[in-house]
Amino acid sequence: MNLVRALWQYRQFVFGSVKREFQLKYRNSMLGAAWTLLQPLAMILVYALIFSRVMQARLPGVDGPFAYSIYLCAGILAWGMFAEILGRAQNIFLEQAGLIKKVNFPRMTLPLIVIFSALVNFLIVFGLFLVFLLVVGQFPGWVILSLFPVLFIQILVAIGLGMIAGVLNVFFRDVGQLIVIVLQFWFWLTPIVYPASILPASLRSLLAYNPMAGLIAAWQGVLVTAVSPQWFSLLYPALLGLVLCAFGFHLFRRRSAEMVDEL
Repeated sequence: MNLVRALWQYRQFVFGSVKREFQLKYRNSMLGAAWTLLQPLAMILVYALIFSRVMQARLPGVDGPFAYSIYLCAGILAWGMFAEILGRAQNIFLEQAGLIKKVNFPRMTLPLIVIFSALVNFLIVFGLFLVFLLVVGQFPGWVILSLFPVLFIQILVAIGLGMIAGVLNVFFRDVGQLIVIVLQFWFWLTPIVYPASILPASLRSLLAYNPMAGLIAAWQGVLVTAVSPQWFSLLYPALLGLVLCAFGFHLFRRRSAEMVDEL
């Protein structure tokens, strides 16, 4: 409870940091914050036009010219947020070394800043994607609300892994490089650009051990076919996320003093 109270007291610091990061990202650009709309809009249009019109890619078992484009965008957007949280969290203590050594504040606000910054970026892109779904007549309806718990579970897994990697990265700088490589393989081992149905049965069974496979499938199922997630399949990533967060917090608490010396 003391930690929750401390985090609440520093909420202005968290939100101020998120706002400052957003402003600094586009401070010296002519179009400024407009790039937050133009970049994802370009991505959505490229996927929609190239895959649905030029390549005429089709998703097995699903009718509609935009089915594969929606499937691909849903997977990439969900993965992008996961990768952003994990990638930033594993460097957050190194990036904020000066602040950590000079200012006394709850260090756990740093992972919160990572989460909220990633949420802002994601919601902007996802909002544009929903507009695209409305335009092409593929908006899934009220079932889209079922994505909120999916998003929460995804954040748990990402920040749990990120905190563990972040602490280890302070002592072993190779961890940061390893995470980059792992994410590259993890992306292609998750059905994002291809449907799981094309995999051999022996490989499909291994997807049960990939927490992101079930989460990405939930996003794609809701946004492509307007089908609610299979909640039982999300039990594993939810439990894994809780365990990772608990272990990451425990590791941080035990090593926080040593981290300051190492930084």
